[in-house]
Amino acid sequence: MTSGISRRARVLAAAVGTGVLVPLVAAATPAAAAAPAVTCTSAKAGLAAKLKKDITAALATRKGTVAVGLYDRSTDTTCTLRAGSAYDSASVVKVTVLAALLWDAKRANRYLTDRENTLAKAMITKSDNAATSTLWKQLGMTKIKGFLTAAGMTQTKPGANGYWGLTQITVTDEQKLLKLLTAKNAVLSDNSRAYIVKLMGQVVSSQRWGTPYGVPSGVSVAVKNGWLQRSTNGWRVHSVGAFKGGGHDYVMTVLSHGNSTMNYGIATIQAVAKVIHKDLAAS
Repeated sequence: MTSGISRRARVLAAAVGTGVLVPLVAAATPAAAAAPAVTCTSAKAGLAAKLKKDITAALATRKGTVAVGLYDRSTDTTCTLRAGSAYDSASVVKVTVLAALLWDAKRANRYLTDRENTLAKAMITKSDNAATSTLWKQLGMTKIKGFLTAAGMTQTKPGANGYWGLTQITVTDEQKLLKLLTAKNAVLSDNSRAYIVKLMGQVVSSQRWGTPYGVPSGVSVAVKNGWLQRSTNGWRVHSVGAFKGGGHDYVMTVLSHGNSTMNYGIATIQAVAKVIHKDLAAS
């Protein structure tokens, strides 16, 4: 007698009876595993759709977990992917350290000392870890957190016990920081902003990969990258950059982990950067 058995139960029973277990598993699992989509908005007609399509295509075959942020003042264009996802900062946090140092010096109404200037230059242009540890310790958690609060970087969690490279960062907060560096604001003085951007423009050639890839000629580049391998999630490879020229004024963040090698992560970031520069240049 089958009248008391639901149609779904009969279908499942038939599936089990024939050994077709894959449809059964699929039926029992909601389609919640869909990857987040790139979202873009722009005041420039057609640009948002073009960027969304091209960034999505650039990442289509890439392994790992990638987060993207783009903001172009000139066309009021914004793109995001996994904007609130947290990543170990690696050396990208060094821009935050320098910004915090300058913010604190401004509050004390003083200039950086020669020693601080030397440390800052090594930290940004060569990604010197010892210089970073010295400045991180000098600032202390109270001042670092004070800067994050002033900057509205509410999603950034400083690494504990001196492990600045394990600071948790997000695309949202990195984009906030880059915007502070590239437009007048009450948090950082104009001189401080210019100083940070200048040092990011003097990064040694071997570390100028990532977001600057494919940048059109005549566009200025300021960049800071980070890379770190851990036992979980493989390589973290990140790049933040600010670009100006060719009728555009934009900032870009690409964060990634789950990369098999550092070079694999770099290639992923550069695939994204290349289409962003190209689409903006054509708009």
